[in-house]
Amino acid sequence: MSEEFFVPKLGQTVEEVTLVGWLVTDGEKISQGQGVMEVETDKAVFPVEANAKGYIHIGPYKAGDVIPVLTVVAIIGKQEDKFEVGGAAPTAATKADSAPEQKAAPVVSPIASAAAAGESDRVFVSPRARKLAAETSVDLAQVTPSGYAGTRVTERDVRDYLNQLPKATPIAQRMAADVGVDLREVAGSGPGGRIVKQDILRAAQPSASVSAAPLPVADVVERLPLKGVRGIIAERMGTSVHTTARVTLVMEVDATEFVAARERIKARVSKEWGFTPGYNDLLAKVVAAALRQFPYMNSRLAPDAIEVLSHVNIGMAVDTERGLLVPVIKDADQKSLRQFGEEFRRLVDGARIGRSHPDDLSGGTFTITNLGMYDVDAFTPVINLPEAAILGVGRIAPKAVPRGNEIVIRQMWTLSLVFDHRIVDGAPAARFLQMIKTLIEDPALSIVYM
Repeated sequence: MSEEFFVPKLGQTVEEVTLVGWLVTDGEKISQGQGVMEVETDKAVFPVEANAKGYIHIGPYKAGDVIPVLTVVAIIGKQEDKFEVGGAAPTAATKADSAPEQKAAPVVSPIASAAAAGESDRVFVSPRARKLAAETSVDLAQVTPSGYAGTRVTERDVRDYLNQLPKATPIAQRMAADVGVDLREVAGSGPGGRIVKQDILRAAQPSASVSAAPLPVADVVERLPLKGVRGIIAERMGTSVHTTARVTLVMEVDATEFVAARERIKARVSKEWGFTPGYNDLLAKVVAAALRQFPYMNSRLAPDAIEVLSHVNIGMAVDTERGLLVPVIKDADQKSLRQFGEEFRRLVDGARIGRSHPDDLSGGTFTITNLGMYDVDAFTPVINLPEAAILGVGRIAPKAVPRGNEIVIRQMWTLSLVFDHRIVDGAPAARFLQMIKTLIEDPALSIVYM
C-alpha cells in the first residue's frame, strides 16, 4: 500500500508554502528520511524528508507553485503505483477542513453603515455570546438577535452566524480584516473551497475601471518577481502603512556612558562568553526593561479591544540576502545579557543562511531595527503588525553639545519611536521613549531595572 507524502506544518503561523524544487525525480527509488523537496515559507527555505521508503510518484506540482500545508503532493510505494489527481484519497488539508473542530475562525468585515451601528446599540448581548464573538472576531452588529423578541443576541445566534461564513486560513482572515475585504464576497480556491491568501490579494485589487495608469515605457534591466520573502515584505509593509495611525517621536540620547559601559563589559566577558556583546544586545535589554515599566507599549489591537501582552518578545530586524527578517527573542526581559546574546546570534545565523524555523520569526510584541552601521542618523520604520510600535535606531556619533557653561564632545544617539496612535497616545509613548533615554544615559540605573 502506498504512503501519502504531504507538505508538513512548518510552524503555527504557516498556512502555505512555495515549492522551491524537487530533490528527486518522478519514479525514483528513495529511502525514508531522504530529502525529497525544498519549500519556502515567508521566513526561510526548508528541506522536506520522505516519510517512507519506496518509489516516489510526484503529483502535478512544480517549482514556484504555492501549496497549502498538509496537501498531498506525492505518493511513495511500488514502482507501478501512480499519483492520481482528485482520486479517492483527499488531501490532508481537505480532511482538516471537513472536521468541525478544525474550522478556521472567521473574521468579519466592519459595520457597513452608521445606521447599522446605531441599531446595534439598542440590542443586548449575553455574556456567553460576547465571549464567543470576541474569540472568533465576530462583529456583533452583523449578528441577527433572536432572544427576547429580537432584542438580545445569544450564543446560538453567534454560532449560527459563524456557520454561514466561508472557511478561510488564519492568514487570509487577518489580511481580510486589515484591507477591509468581506470574506462572504470572496470565492475560495484552496482545498475544500477554503479562502487562502491569494484570494484576498485578488479581491483587494482595484477593479479595471479604477486601476492605476499604465507604467510609462522604459528600458527594464531586470524584473524581480514579488514572491517569497520579498512578496511578503511588500504585502505586510503596505498593509501596515495603510491600516495603522502612525506617529513618530524622535529623541536624541547622550550615549557616552552607555558606550563606556559596553567597552567595560566587552573587555570583561568576551573571552568567557565566546562573543562580544554589542549595542543591539544592550539596547534590547534596556527596551525590554522599559516595556515592563510601560506595559501599554507591549500590546496589540484586537477587533474589539486593546490587548496588553504578558510576554515581552523582542524582534530584532536582520538584513539577509533573501530580504528583511525579524528573529524574535522570547521573554527577553527574563534573560540575562549573555542568554540574550547567545540566542540572538543563533537566530541571526539561522536567518542569514535561510534555515530559520517559522516559530523563531513569529510571536514578537515589539521590534527594534538598527541602521546605525550604515551611517544613518534617523529614520521612520514601518510598524511590524500586529505590534503597537517599533524603535528605529541610528548611529552613535560624536557631537559638540552644551554642558553647563561649556561645549563638550559627547557620543549622541538618535532613536525614532513609531507607534500606532489607535493603541497609544502621544504623551504615554513619549514617556516610554523617555524611559529608554534615561536607562541609556545612566547605565547604573539600567542594572536596577534589568
